[in-house]
Amino acid sequence: MKFIHCSVPLFISFSSASAFAPLQAQNQATRRLHTSTPKNAAFVLQSTEASSSEITTTSESNADPNSKINVPFTFNDMVREASLAMSDAKAEGINRQIIRVLLPRDPNSGNLGQYFEEDIEVEGGGRATQELLLAPPDESWQGGIMQLYRAALPSAKEILRKVSGEVGGVPPKLVEDRSVDESGVDGVGLLMTQSNNPKDDISCFIQPLQETVDAIENISAQAGERLCVLMNPQWRNVDDALDSASKNEGILGSLASFLGGKGTSLKRLEDAGYQEVYCIEGYVCKGGNVRLMKRFDTDWVVFAENDSETDFVRLGNMEVRPTYQDVDKMLDDMGISLKYARDIGLAPKLE
Repeated sequence: MKFIHCSVPLFISFSSASAFAPLQAQNQATRRLHTSTPKNAAFVLQSTEASSSEITTTSESNADPNSKINVPFTFNDMVREASLAMSDAKAEGINRQIIRVLLPRDPNSGNLGQYFEEDIEVEGGGRATQELLLAPPDESWQGGIMQLYRAALPSAKEILRKVSGEVGGVPPKLVEDRSVDESGVDGVGLLMTQSNNPKDDISCFIQPLQETVDAIENISAQAGERLCVLMNPQWRNVDDALDSASKNEGILGSLASFLGGKGTSLKRLEDAGYQEVYCIEGYVCKGGNVRLMKRFDTDWVVFAENDSETDFVRLGNMEVRPTYQDVDKMLDDMGISLKYARDIGLAPKLE
């Protein structure tokens, strides 16, 4: 992978995470992307000046591909970024896609025991889509997997509308099929677009389970070159002991898969051509919110929210998905302390 030398400070570190935690309410309206050097950075590696012979073109093809990764601050921002990644991947022949996105949530959702969390409305871009939080699909949702589904469904609709576009000002028809959720309460659905040209139709499985892989293979076979998408699969990106064992061949791997390991399911999806094209995850590390992001054509890029909750600081990037320990080390390397210590003045603020 080639990188352009520049005079901008370059952060190098290792990062990641494997747990999720509730997000605090954020002021979405005042956010902007922040990628400059934190004042309390412990070390910064300065890049060398590029010689005049090296700077021969301003073509975007020579730019750092990771620079296209930005943290979305509103629901509309996220829909635009996700749909752009999907369209870019489709243009490169990737018609079997996996996306992981944050979900829109009411800012009062943190008032546990005092607030009944109603379903949100995002169609038309009104409300307040600018006021909604973007929250990870974790255990903090009071209504469980079905509440997650009711937030994921309108999100999927908006993303598919953006990818499909409009013909004569008319968006494609969207059809929801819940028959793929055999129990009716597992939060799985199939959303299909019906465009003027059938070759532009899209099939999107929302929150699929490992048990949904048979249906995914059947729909994928019928779709041919048409786009098929898996949105927010219910298996995690990180592996537990069963997941790791299930990726092995032989009796041990088969037993681990039987007991719930995702190795066999992932292998079947990989054989069908599925790959991640857009991913944004969120959790808490050192008491503060972090974001892990990736497109199909970039590394994993890690961001940390500043203490005023108005900005995100770019921490660094890795070719493989960072672990929680990687993210913790990245924060340490940049001199970013525990949030409670920053809050009470025992450590410098993260600006």
